[in-house]
Parts: sequence; C-alpha cells; structure tokens
Amino acid sequence: MTNNDILRRIRYTFDFNDDKMIAIFALADVEVTREQVSDWLKQDEDPAFKSCIDVTFASFLNGLIIEKRGKKDGPQPQPEKRLTNNIIFRKLKIALNLKDDDVLEIMSLADFNISKHELSAFFRKADHKHYRDCKDQILRRFLHGMQIKYRSE
Repeated sequence: MTNNDILRRIRYTFDFNDDKMIAIFALADVEVTREQVSDWLKQDEDPAFKSCIDVTFASFLNGLIIEKRGKKDGPQPQPEKRLTNNIIFRKLKIALNLKDDDVLEIMSLADFNISKHELSAFFRKADHKHYRDCKDQILRRFLHGMQIKYRSE
C-alpha cells in the first residue's frame, strides 16, 4: 500500500475535508497547501497526482495522534524518514487509543482474525526475535475494519 492509499482511506473513514487535513498537518508543525493535499488524494493515474513521501505522511500521522489524543508534554516526536506498515499500524493504534482487544475487534469487523500473539509481533522492535513484518493485506484489513467501525453513514 502506498502512503497516498492510506491517506485517502483515513480521510474517507473520518470524513475529513481539505481544511481538516491541513489542520492535522499543522498540528505536527507542517504547513501544506490545499493543492498539495488535493494532489496527494488523487488517483495514481491522474496527471496531477503527487506521491506523499514518508516524512510528510509520518507528520500527518503524528498530527492525527495530536488531533485524537491531545498534545503531549515536552518535545514533540520527529517524523520518521522511512515508514513501514508496522510504524503506520502502530501510529494508527496510538491515535485511536486502541488496546489489543480493540484492534482484534476491528480486524474481525473486516473478517480477519488473528491471535493476540500474532498482533503483538507487529508492535515489537524490529530486532526482537518475535518481530513480524506487517504485510499490506493486514494493514488493508485493519483500515477496512476502521472504516466499518468509524465511518458514520
């Protein structure tokens, strides 16, 4: 999955308009224009499409955490220069203040069941012996479950 795909899904799930997207970036001290946001949200085949680089998307996720949970005391986290599905999954879990059981419930809404042990492997440090890479399919299912749970019809 690309950063742009995930950005589009998050925007749809929480029904964020352009102003809200810009405000979320601003919470992470990143200034973006409506045109930039629009270009990131376009479909890949659109000539105006622009790729959302990792550091920019990490800033958005940091802003989403601040939006949903409030600003923490002390220095704010720096956006990662390189994102993985594991980091994206962790940031979404933090932003939505989810416990393992909540994540498993969201996954089950998307007809995807995994054990607590399998889930915890995604949130371990990369050098831990039980660490597992989060594949696109798992992140896609989580995003789909989020959409079912949070998207107000």
